[in-house]
Amino acid sequence: MGRGKIVIQRIDDSTSRQVTFSKRRKGLIKKAKELAILCDAEVGLIIFSSTGKLYDFASSRCLCTTFWQREAAVLRQELHALQENHRQMMGEQLNGLSVNELNSLENQIEISLRGIRMRKEQLLTQEIQELSQKRNLIHQENLDLSRKVQRIHQENVELYKKAYMANTNGFIHREVAVADDESHTQIRLQLSQPEHSDYDTPPRANE
Repeated sequence: MGRGKIVIQRIDDSTSRQVTFSKRRKGLIKKAKELAILCDAEVGLIIFSSTGKLYDFASSRCLCTTFWQREAAVLRQELHALQENHRQMMGEQLNGLSVNELNSLENQIEISLRGIRMRKEQLLTQEIQELSQKRNLIHQENLDLSRKVQRIHQENVELYKKAYMANTNGFIHREVAVADDESHTQIRLQLSQPEHSDYDTPPRANE
């Protein structure tokens, strides 16, 4: 039986996709080497994985050097264009620009300013919302602290009342005890007074 036809579409399973990538990459590099040897061709191959890892192959060192030289030249041109555009947006080196180019530059600056203002407004709105949330939290904390202070004050008042009632009751009890002691003392004093007996010496008669 012949092998079934493989449907060319993205492999959903990450493990299977990685295994397939490794096998196909090795096979592609092998085919590139064979093409370079069999046909006496200069072959260069660059592969980027889904994670951004680079795999490359060059049939000769000269080809690899030429490729990177071209890449470096392209990058230098892009850098020069970006630097020139930046200077023009800063208002420098405008002498060689036409009216249409100046209008285009002005539109770019206006678009940039609009984006900057929108971002600034967004940040200010976020800061205002954060400050409002902090203010609400502080207000709630102040309310909680005020309730705690009132509760502590009420507890202190109740404790003061209890202490005052206890002291008052003790003072009354002491007064009653002192009064009882005084009455008992008076009774004891009255009971301890000496009485006249029949054996007292009679008064002498006048001689």
